[in-house]
Formats: sequence, structure tokens, C-alpha cells
Amino acid sequence: MRITLCFRFLSLAFTFLALSLTASAQSRDHLTPQEVELVQESQVLDQRTEVFIKAIERRMQAVNGIQQAAVTKQEKKDAERWGELPKGSRAQLIGDIARILEEAITNIDDVSYHDEKNPLLSKSLRKLDAAVSVLVTQLAPIGEQTKSPEEISSVNQALENAQAIIDAAKKLGPPSEAEKIKGKNKKPKG
Repeated sequence: MRITLCFRFLSLAFTFLALSLTASAQSRDHLTPQEVELVQESQVLDQRTEVFIKAIERRMQAVNGIQQAAVTKQEKKDAERWGELPKGSRAQLIGDIARILEEAITNIDDVSYHDEKNPLLSKSLRKLDAAVSVLVTQLAPIGEQTKSPEEISSVNQALENAQAIIDAAKKLGPPSEAEKIKGKNKKPKG
């Protein structure tokens, strides 16, 4: 009797373990290996925020079906640095965006916790706010048109994270004179 009971317990435990391994194997990384490397290389908050923004833009390109065609030297260099556009269903790509936003929020919160007077906090939050303002205008129509529960869930999570960023940015005061001057002197990319 005891051997049978032990055997049942072990088989139940094995089944549970097998199911959890299957579920974890199906999980998806929200950043590509090249993007993870870029995040790790970017130790300064505003640079890391720019990596997250670019990763989000790349997923929106993939969602919208825009293929990367490297024509100029800069585009070829970017393609080499960032790799291919991420692949996946629309729900997966939008879910990646939600998790990237969550990671960006966590990074800003972490710096704020350790050094709330860090000047890069407002700079990073303003950059992220500008990016998510555009993102919200792109995601809202997708959320309204989709019928897939998984896609609806991903869009809602991304929009919630975006709204948290927008709300936090509203609490910032106006940009300091130093931020205004730096913004005017910034060289255009291209």
C-alpha cells in the first residue's frame, strides 16, 4: 500500500515537473540576443532607455510588416548591430513591447530608488514619454480591431505600462535650462 502511494506521489510530481518544464520552454524572451547585449553594454540610464525605445520601435515595424532594407551605411551598421527584426505573432510582439516597457519602468524606478536626484531620471523619463505617446497612437487601433484574446491582453498590458509612464512624466516639472540647451544642441541623427 505504501509503495503504491509513494509511486502515485512520484508520478504526480513527475507529471507536474514535466508540465512546468514544457511551459517554461514555451516562454519567450522579450529582447533578442543582440538587444540584450546592447542593454548590458548601456550602463547609463538614458542610453539604456534609448535601447528599450529602439527595441519597441523594431517590434512595431515587425507588427506593421515593415521590412528592414539597409540602404545607407548607417542603416547597414544598425542592421549589423541590432540584427534581424524580431519574429513572432502580433500578440507575441505586442507582449514583448509590454515587457520591454515594464523593464524600462523598473530601470527608472531602480535608479530613482538609489539616487532620486539623478539628472538622467527626468531625461530618460521624457524620452520614454515621447516614445510611448507615439506608441499609444499605434496600439490603440490594433486593440480596437483585434478579436484574439491573447492579442487583446497584450495590447491592454502594453497600454497600461505606457499610461504609467505618461502619468509619471506628467509629474515632472518643466525641463531645466540645462535640458533645454542640451536638447537644442543635439545633432540630428541621419
